[in-house]
Order: sequence, then structure tokens, then C-alpha cells
Amino acid sequence: MAERPGFPESLTRRGVVAAAGGAGLAAVLTACGGSDSSSDDASKTSSPSDSPSQARTTDSSGAGATTSAAAGGGTPLGKTSDVPVGGGKIYADQKVVVTQPTAGQFKCFSAVCTHQGCTVASVSGGTINCPCHGSKFHVADGSVAHGPAAAPLPSKQVTVSGSEISLA
Repeated sequence: MAERPGFPESLTRRGVVAAAGGAGLAAVLTACGGSDSSSDDASKTSSPSDSPSQARTTDSSGAGATTSAAAGGGTPLGKTSDVPVGGGKIYADQKVVVTQPTAGQFKCFSAVCTHQGCTVASVSGGTINCPCHGSKFHVADGSVAHGPAAAPLPSKQVTVSGSEISLA
């Protein structure tokens, strides 16, 4: 191939196309790559308390402490009645899913699948379901029910005050 004026001899059309393709592939892999790390946070749950200014927060062991819910504290998500027992509700704007494995027990997880970062799309049959590659996570603890995801959904803290659920 004849050298073109102003271009190095090693710069060929094939070389430019290959370099551009490699850079594009690297960008796609970086953007779509999910985290394989799991959260060290214990699953947090909340249940309604007797006083609307109080919220009961418990960890997965069932031990709990009653704490005052500060006015305006946390991001309001919705009503407890929006979250079916044995199911859950996805709050896409906050990228979380709130579940109610048993009556009065509320759990919250990231809505971002740990496989490749897709947002989960539904909660049914006791699982939180990712539409991209079919991963499923248990509503009770966010653990993997069906791969290809290998890591559980990271837990998030949620408080319940009266009938209101808030992201802590």
C-alpha cells in the first residue's frame, strides 16, 4: 500500500477500523459491566409501630430497636399497602425494590441486578426478576434464586412510620 502524504506508513484503514472497534467494545463492556461484589450490610427490615413518630427497624436475625423517625428523614417511597405480602414493589426513580416477605416485615434491596447492571422489572412468585438475562432473587433476603447473577441484591435500609415507607 502506498504511503499517503501526512499519514504514517503504519496507519492503515484496517488498523484504524480495528482500533475504533476495540475502543467501542471496551466502552460497552465498561458501561454494561456489573459488580460481582456483594454487600456486607445485613438485611434491614422495618415494621409498623404503635406510634406514627416511631419506626421499628430490625435486621435479618429478627432483633430490633425502636428509633424515632425524624420529620422529613429519608426519602418517602409510598404506602405499606402498595407492597403485597409475599411480593414487592419496584421504585424505579430511587432504584430500589421493597418487599414484604411476611405480613408487616418490609425489606429493601437495590433494584440494580448484580449480573450486568440492568434494573429489575417485576416481583412475582416470591422472586425479584431481572428481564435482561433471567436472574431471580428471593424477596426475603435478596439472595440469588436463579442465575446468571452470582451475587445477591445489596440490601438498603428502609423505615416504616405508620403506613408510610421511607428509604433511610
